[in-house]
Amino acid sequence: MAFPRPRPARTELPRQRVQTLQCGQGAVRAARFNADGNYCLTCGSDKTLKLWNPHKGTALRTYQGHGYEVLDAAGSFDNSQICSGGADKAVALWDVTTGQVVNCVQFNDEATVIVSGSIDSTVRCWDCRSRRPDPIQVLDEAKDGISSVKLSAHEILTGSVDGRVRRYDLRMGQLCSDYIGSPITSVCFSKDGQCVLAASLDSTLRLLDKDTGELLGEYTGHRSTTYRLDCVLNEQDTHVGCASEDGHVYFWDLVEGSLALSLPVGQGVVQSLAFHPRLPCLLVATQGQVTLWREDTFQPEGDPD
Repeated sequence: MAFPRPRPARTELPRQRVQTLQCGQGAVRAARFNADGNYCLTCGSDKTLKLWNPHKGTALRTYQGHGYEVLDAAGSFDNSQICSGGADKAVALWDVTTGQVVNCVQFNDEATVIVSGSIDSTVRCWDCRSRRPDPIQVLDEAKDGISSVKLSAHEILTGSVDGRVRRYDLRMGQLCSDYIGSPITSVCFSKDGQCVLAASLDSTLRLLDKDTGELLGEYTGHRSTTYRLDCVLNEQDTHVGCASEDGHVYFWDLVEGSLALSLPVGQGVVQSLAFHPRLPCLLVATQGQVTLWREDTFQPEGDPD
């Protein structure tokens, strides 16, 4: 007789602030964890990109080279390189150690290709190895600016201001397009690769079946009408989350659709969100600072039991 499987532990959401990073970069446009979640990148309106250990609250390096504010960044799987995109229309590839720009924003799994999305409605693929100044491929199906790009092993997921979520299957050579209607601000894959989450300017978060485009869930309660706000899934795919223009981060139960948490994180618009790949840990950018949030049971190092 087979023993029943143990019940999974109750999902914990980040509720307590454990670190505050005063970035000194003007407005922080994006905050992103690296591949293993040990470090993070912050993109500033002062044209700089910074590398941090957010768990200790320490700044490690500043990268300068963009001609205008930095809008997004990503780290390679081996933490040796960083790619960033800015309002100066440049995609930069950085050596983490030296801080040098080695070519001029998301990496593929092998860190051989960078994919960028632009306000000119194109998605461009750049070869990191040849470091050629011209893209190796341009995807121009969108009718308006590209607001969000994510990659899986063989897929490119994009959200556009034209109200469509597009998924390019590079292995099959196919394009799947789902019409949301309202301008898309952010898209992401679920961890299991079966769903797509999309945030839009009608203050609604939508969960779609990746293969069929079927609407699996709608989540409302936050405010998103003007700014490009991030959406996330937690590390267990049990909750969906979204930044809001009212200074909160909202989380909903993925299956039930009920609001699970309204987290007050600051004043004004929440500029950026990033969820840790393995832990109930959240990065939040508001104005000129980034805060790190953990679950209630988390004990910071040095705290008494």
